[in-house]
Amino acid sequence: MASEKRKIKMLTPEKLNLTPLPTPIEKIKFRGKDFLIKRDDYTGSDFLGNKIRKLEYLIYEAKKLKTDIIITCGGEQSNHARTVASVSAKLGFKTELFLWGKETGTADGNLFLDKMYGAEIIYLNKKGFDRVDDLMFEERGKLVKKGKKVYVIPSGGSSTLGIWGYINFVNELKKQIDLKTIDGIFTACGSGGTAAGLLAGSALNKLKLKIFAVNVLLPKEVIRKKIIQLAKGAILDFNLPCEIDESRLELIDDYSNEGYKNISKQKLKIISEVARTTGILLDPAYTGKAFCAYNDLVLQKGKGWKFIFLHTGGIYSTFAKRSEYLKFA
Repeated sequence: MASEKRKIKMLTPEKLNLTPLPTPIEKIKFRGKDFLIKRDDYTGSDFLGNKIRKLEYLIYEAKKLKTDIIITCGGEQSNHARTVASVSAKLGFKTELFLWGKETGTADGNLFLDKMYGAEIIYLNKKGFDRVDDLMFEERGKLVKKGKKVYVIPSGGSSTLGIWGYINFVNELKKQIDLKTIDGIFTACGSGGTAAGLLAGSALNKLKLKIFAVNVLLPKEVIRKKIIQLAKGAILDFNLPCEIDESRLELIDDYSNEGYKNISKQKLKIISEVARTTGILLDPAYTGKAFCAYNDLVLQKGKGWKFIFLHTGGIYSTFAKRSEYLKFA
C-alpha cells in the first residue's frame, strides 16, 4: 500500500529563481472600459516576458546535466530565443539559435540583443524552419560527438517541463485575486506552452477558468492539439491529480491573418492608442494581436473585470518595426 502511494504522489520539478515574482495585476482603463491586466512583461531587468517562467525549470535541468551548449529556435525577433541568450550569458552557457530569418546589415530588437549576448545564430528560410526540430537534434548529435554536453529547448520552451512555469502561475494568481470571480484568461498563443500551463494549472486547482488562446502562428487545429497534448502530457509525466477539460480551452483565430511576422494598420492604430492612453506598449507578433481580440470580445462588451488579459512581454520586437509604429504615434 505504501509503495502504491509513492507511485501516485505528485512530482513537483525543481527550478531556478531567475525573476522577481509575483508580477503585478493592474486595473487599467481603455476607451472608457475598465479591465484587469497581469503584467508578465515585468519579469526581470531586461523585460524577459513569459518565457522566463518556463526557462526557470528548463535551465535548472540544463545546469543539473552540466550542459555546455543550449540550442533553441524561433523567428529572428523571437522573445524566447533572446531570453535563452540572456539567461545563458548570465549563467555561463554557450547558445546556438536557429532563427527563421536572414542576416542583414543591421540587427534590431531581439536580434540585436541575441548578438550582444554572444549567441551563435544559424539563419533558416521558412522551408528550413519547418524542419527546425530535426536540424537542432542533428546539430546536437554533431556537438555530442565532439564531447560537448548539449541541451535542446523546443520553440517557446513548450515542453511538459517548461509549462510548469504557467502551472505555477495559477498558484501565484490565486493569491492575488479571487479566481472564483474570474471567468477566463486571455493570452497570445504561438507555441502553445503558456496556454497549456494555464489549462493544467487551472485543472490542478479545480478552477473553472476558461483559457482563451489567441492564435498567431500555427493552423488552429494543429495548435489546439499541441496545447491539449502538452497539458495532458504534464499530468502524466508529473502524476498530477487532475484531468483536462478540453472545453475549457478556446482557440481564437482570425487575429493574425496578416501573418506571424506582420501587423495590420488597424491593429497598429489600436496598439498606438493603448500606448498613448495607458503607457503600455504591445508587440506586433503576440500581445498586440491578442489585445485586439480581447478588445473586441471582452472590453467592448464591458466584461473587463471578468477576464484577465495576460501581457506576455515582447517590447524589444517593437523596435524592429519602429517605422510602422511611428506612423500611428
